[in-house]
Amino acid sequence: MDKGPNRFETKVIHAGYHSLNYEGSLVPPLFQTSTYTFPTAEEGEKRFAGESEGYIYSRLGNPTVKVLEEKLAELENAEAALAFGSGMAAVSAVLFYLTKTGDHILCSEGIYGCTFGLLQLMKNKHNINHELIFMDEEETIRKAIRKNTTVIYIETPINPTMKLVDLEMITKIAKEYGIPVVVDNTFCSPYLQRPIELGCDYVIHSATKYIGGHGDVIAGIVAGRKEGLAEMAMTTLKDIGGIISPFDGWLLIRGLKTLPIRLDRHCDNAEKIAEKLKEHPRVGKIYYPGDVDFPQYELAMRQMKKPGGMISFEINGTKAEAQAFLNRCCLIKIAVSLGDSETLIQHPATMTHAVVPEEARLKMGITDNLVRLSVGLEAWEDIWDDLEQALEY
Repeated sequence: MDKGPNRFETKVIHAGYHSLNYEGSLVPPLFQTSTYTFPTAEEGEKRFAGESEGYIYSRLGNPTVKVLEEKLAELENAEAALAFGSGMAAVSAVLFYLTKTGDHILCSEGIYGCTFGLLQLMKNKHNINHELIFMDEEETIRKAIRKNTTVIYIETPINPTMKLVDLEMITKIAKEYGIPVVVDNTFCSPYLQRPIELGCDYVIHSATKYIGGHGDVIAGIVAGRKEGLAEMAMTTLKDIGGIISPFDGWLLIRGLKTLPIRLDRHCDNAEKIAEKLKEHPRVGKIYYPGDVDFPQYELAMRQMKKPGGMISFEINGTKAEAQAFLNRCCLIKIAVSLGDSETLIQHPATMTHAVVPEEARLKMGITDNLVRLSVGLEAWEDIWDDLEQALEY
């Protein structure tokens, strides 16, 4: 894949866009329009009938958004991609597309709090059940698959415990049963991990995070099979309407150009911060795939290009002491989200995963003294200085 002019660092800049098709504009133009005119009534009829190519209405397609989608499809080595107005719009579109009443979804043991909430909603309103398991061994997965299992849904690394799932193992089993595999790839971006190359069917991103990279846009991406995405576009995207705005699409195109450079810095900083945290007496368990003592370190080295920019760790103390630690941070901002230039810290049990019942949350490994750190692009020494002073309590 990464040979000659097709190396990833080149693709993020050039893929999906040909300037001569747009009056020679070096930067993809922003088509900030809601609707499109037809030269004749007959042409309008043909477009609505699908007999003629062309734009109709920006909920159904937009030239700026199309550039983004084609770029992400190429970066993920997928057949196609769709852009959505948020990461959760992307998650819900995929799950609605792949399930019906009475179906079962098999999930990795930990998932984002809002994804957990969506699964509960689907269970309560549509009788679509789910089960969360630690996908560590083939036998465990095989035992959990039911006759009505229609989706295997995975986060890897899992938010916020950083547990990994062996995607090649999962896809081998899933193909035996004819079950599509969906992977939330938000923590990695296609720069660090490409699940479709490992056999998965659909990849989801909260593009708000590393793909955008600047904390100024909310968006989601789904990449995968062309046929499935075409049907998704004309059903869950068009009719439910969780579309991305052209301007947000334009911002993501701009953000993508620096994705490799940014992620290299995120990863380098995280490696240094993890080493310091591991040595500090106020820090208990640390969850970072780049730590040689991380239980799935070898899998991380095999499956991911680099360990990523996310670290979770436990404060030696209570929930109140963990929150007090957050309050003492100065440079580091208390905020959810991740992948921004700024280093962000949050308390999963009361923030991103507050919707998860305590019993389920603790089973996921989200304790009251766990904090999650999104390591930013600042000088790593300044990040550490702030963490170190906040740990002195």
